[in-house]
Amino acid sequence: MRMIATAVAILGISLGVLAQEGELDALRGHVPLLEERTPEPLYNVENHDRRRIRAYPMQPPTIPHKIDNYQVDLNANRCMSCHSRQRVGDTQAPMISVTHYMDRDGNFLAELSPRRYFCNQCHVPQTDAPLAVENRFVDIAEILRQPRETEE
Repeated sequence: MRMIATAVAILGISLGVLAQEGELDALRGHVPLLEERTPEPLYNVENHDRRRIRAYPMQPPTIPHKIDNYQVDLNANRCMSCHSRQRVGDTQAPMISVTHYMDRDGNFLAELSPRRYFCNQCHVPQTDAPLAVENRFVDIAEILRQPRETEE
């Protein structure tokens, strides 16, 4: 009995969506539900090799260069050919954080921690796409530099 009620509810919702064919969905922009949306253009990946400022507290640093065809899998991690402790002297790339050499119990390891191995889980390249929303983030260091208002 419960399965029949669930099936009827799903059918009712589906028919309700079809009945609203001309209506708009906020996530799709101003395109009716049953029409194809024009895809966003593909933007170019920035390749400046300059560090970007962070957009929110504790944001992982973004990747300031292209990573097309970089192998980061169980067999190899191309990022570490420049960013490992052993290579930063030669490459002048920033060394990855010491936290990437820690296990989940806080013990330091000789090699990169397996839980931090896949760099692009957290670190991503940036494109020249226009901002979708304005970011008004102000770093705490900037806030502390501002003069305090005194109460009278």
